[in-house]
Amino acid sequence: MSLVLAAKRVVDADGERPDAWVRVDGDTIVEVGAGTAPTGAVRADVLLPGFVDLHCHGGGGASFTSADPDQIARAATTHRAHGTTTMHASLVSADYDDLIAQIRALIPFVDDGTLRGIHLEGPWISPSYCGAHDPLTLRNPDPGDVARVLDAGEGRIGMVTLAPELPGALEAVRSIVDAGAIAAIGHTAADGDAARAAVDAGATVATHLFNAMPPLLHRDAGPVGVLLADSRVTCEVIGDGVHLEPDVVALALSAAHGRGALITDAMSAAGAGDGDYRIGPLEVVVRDGVARLRDGGSLAGSTLLMDSAVRRAVRLAGRSLDEASTAASLVPARAMGLADRGRLAVGQRADVVALDEDLRVMRVLRGGEWA
Repeated sequence: MSLVLAAKRVVDADGERPDAWVRVDGDTIVEVGAGTAPTGAVRADVLLPGFVDLHCHGGGGASFTSADPDQIARAATTHRAHGTTTMHASLVSADYDDLIAQIRALIPFVDDGTLRGIHLEGPWISPSYCGAHDPLTLRNPDPGDVARVLDAGEGRIGMVTLAPELPGALEAVRSIVDAGAIAAIGHTAADGDAARAAVDAGATVATHLFNAMPPLLHRDAGPVGVLLADSRVTCEVIGDGVHLEPDVVALALSAAHGRGALITDAMSAAGAGDGDYRIGPLEVVVRDGVARLRDGGSLAGSTLLMDSAVRRAVRLAGRSLDEASTAASLVPARAMGLADRGRLAVGQRADVVALDEDLRVMRVLRGGEWA
């Protein structure tokens, strides 16, 4: 498909271009211009690069943990409608047989391009910071078990979150990286030294920074301070106003110096409203858009969609639109090793979000096709 998209503002990591346009041919951006747009251009108020979500468990009432193809497709479609054109499907801690069955159900969706990869959030995480993970399923990362799970993914596992202080964790980090996946630090009781050792071993992502890890203290940087300060690490940020207060979102994005990645950490209620849900085997109650475990009240993911994350970063956290766009597209794309998306520039994949003046999604172009 060949088309031109024009807007009052075209915004990406390179800044803001007023009265600009983007020409697409097939699945690639082939020209970017300013001034009067070519005849027949599709018009919007704002154009941003397609959003890239490193960390998402579901949406639209559907969960990636379900191993149900209809639910997997519905969750991906829900987020695509809100501008996410590239995403990981995140799983939670589970017994190995169940986890492998879920991985195998997701593989066809990675192969057809619906998903970029599979994110394993657990089971190699800390019981002290397990959040909405079933404590009975948590394990230390035994090398044989790590190999079994990675082999089950057949190269489609894109990221694994683990706690670096667990026995065998540093060896697991190396195995994950050798398998072509991102090793991420999260749901951890680690101190700063253990976090630094994991980064030295190859970990490159901080899973939802601040959440499910020891806090940043002025005499003890802990994992938060170490991960924020290390230029090798991409720092995930949940900008829903519940997991992090807006000033903390601003702090994280500023301190990370272009390494802060907005994520949704969305569970099945995203785009589906309040009600009773599950995350893995655990019952979740969603009230006023906040998801909490029925037993214990821990936060159980979010109901965030990426367009809302961008709006909140701008309006509540005081970030510029180009900074918010960068955190929602270029930074996570770079963490995934993708050089062909995250900017509106010649040669980039034609992933474009068209928004109105209120930064609400009008249309989404994904790989040159309307989504």
